[in-house]
Amino acid sequence: MKKTVQSLIEAMDTLPKKKLMRTLISAEQISIPDLARNAKMSVPTATKIVNELLGKHFLVELGKHDNGLGRLPMMYGLNPACGYFLGVDPCHNALNLCLTDFAGEVKDIRMGIPFHLNNTPQGFDELCKLTKAYIQEKGLDDGSLFKACVNISGRVSPRIGCSYSTYAFEDNLADSFTKRLGVSTHIDNDTRSMTYGEYTKGGAVGAQNALFVNVSWGIGMGIIVNGSLYTGKSGFSGEIGHMPYFNNEILCHCGKKGCLETEVSGSALLRIVNEHLANGEQSLLSKKRAEGELTLYDILDALDKEDTLCIDCISQMGEKLGRFLSGMINIFNPEKLIIGGELSRDGGYITQTVRTAIKKYALHLVSDDSVVETSKLQEKAGVIGAAMIARSKLFTNDYL
Repeated sequence: MKKTVQSLIEAMDTLPKKKLMRTLISAEQISIPDLARNAKMSVPTATKIVNELLGKHFLVELGKHDNGLGRLPMMYGLNPACGYFLGVDPCHNALNLCLTDFAGEVKDIRMGIPFHLNNTPQGFDELCKLTKAYIQEKGLDDGSLFKACVNISGRVSPRIGCSYSTYAFEDNLADSFTKRLGVSTHIDNDTRSMTYGEYTKGGAVGAQNALFVNVSWGIGMGIIVNGSLYTGKSGFSGEIGHMPYFNNEILCHCGKKGCLETEVSGSALLRIVNEHLANGEQSLLSKKRAEGELTLYDILDALDKEDTLCIDCISQMGEKLGRFLSGMINIFNPEKLIIGGELSRDGGYITQTVRTAIKKYALHLVSDDSVVETSKLQEKAGVIGAAMIARSKLFTNDYL
């Protein structure tokens, strides 16, 4: 039984109901005593609200659960059929979309929709057109789509809905998406969405403190602290790519020199491989480069074919990244450090060298507590994370 967002908002007419619903969103199933404790309300109040939401079909009974304490408590959860949430992940050469139900289960993922990320009004129009077409195709323009979240690369302030990098020509990007798509839309940094995807559905599930490193064309970091996604004051946290880390004269696209991104990123890898080939070193890519420009995907393909030059280049990059991340591990002492992004799909070379460098440079008492892994969700991390962020934003500005 689908519910429109308006009917849901009308049902959440008191603060206790909103608090209880926020608790339910962050739990797959829960008993009334646990629900009351987590929502900081009395059991009779929680019972009354649960019964009301059951009558409106927003909640369902999930059966009794053996907790080892005697009487079996009834477990409750969100009704999956109430409505949906949409994640929108525009990448350089493709658009990814993910649909989750009210209970947070992934119902549909559409990967690799032909799309080129042009930072122009025409590019923005195309993104809205493709997303709107998907909403209509799925029959979600009937009010059953509660919220959407769009991933944006670069500097993003999700709290005010503004982008200072991609589509910055829109005064309030979140409002513009809302008007064009016909659904309340949140925007967030793409790396933060990838982090939240791993935290809710991937390799960081259950980790209270975790770091996610997105090594793609650029490099960024997502941070989980005490079970919450850390954003910073304005939402700009995690911009490690523009930390001055190297004493070089390489100009970063941000306008400064020596940024981490100048030697640890997809753009850096492409430049470094081209430099080696220009010096006459042999590779599977030698002939391809002579015929035209290389792409990052050419290098990833060569890595898959065990090209020695590309392996050496990405391994050296992994050592530099691992040395940098040793400092992050000393600061945050995370349970998990997850390497994701396009360069994580290199056959494990970069993750392996990052592990070795961390072992060498980080404090052992700290680093021994941290598990370094490659992203489990891979290219789906961002779009799943965006859908889950949309769901978490339904009744709160926080990431649940």
